[in-house]
Amino acid sequence: MHSRGIILEGYSNAGKTSLLRAIKQYQSQDESAERSVVILGEHYSQILNHNHGKYESLTREEHIKILRERVEMLKKLNEWAVYLGPASRRARGLFYVLERFHLNHRAAFSDSDTSEIIEIEEQLVSLSAKCILLSISPEVVEDRIKSRQPEEWMYKTKEEVQSSMNELLSVQNELRHQAKRSRVPTLEINTDNKDWNSYVRTIMEDKDFA
Repeated sequence: MHSRGIILEGYSNAGKTSLLRAIKQYQSQDESAERSVVILGEHYSQILNHNHGKYESLTREEHIKILRERVEMLKKLNEWAVYLGPASRRARGLFYVLERFHLNHRAAFSDSDTSEIIEIEEQLVSLSAKCILLSISPEVVEDRIKSRQPEEWMYKTKEEVQSSMNELLSVQNELRHQAKRSRVPTLEINTDNKDWNSYVRTIMEDKDFA
């Protein structure tokens, strides 16, 4: 096996972008790290996308197709490295990061047949994937959602703010539930302290992943 990867899951404002930035920095400073890196942001795998000025949501079938295509790409890259024979991690290893992937699908289509997403998860496991579910505590939810584009929150009512907070916590709990059902091993990290470098060390220096 020449590949290993991280899947970042979590609701908006949980810190996926900040953690991804820290992962890139850690990877660039690791002398033994893979030189071949694939990083796909959420726009390449999430369900809801901003398409030519309009928000569009993929159907279950469309999203499964997208996920399969992304995993197939990683499989082919790994197969090529294996075909070329033994080599060091740095020389021929593949490190990948995916954002909003299988848990995003499970949470959105929780009442649907899971056989196809299970198949995708098993392929991710074969590619040494590790899922990181980012979460925040109820006490910091309001500050966190207002920290992104604060000018947009200045004129919102208390009811609108509370509704957004409730939605975040609801989706977060659903992601936790789906993580327990997933085939991909998942580590939940609370990001209240925004200590991104510490979180990255926890992930990358895990003996089962390093």
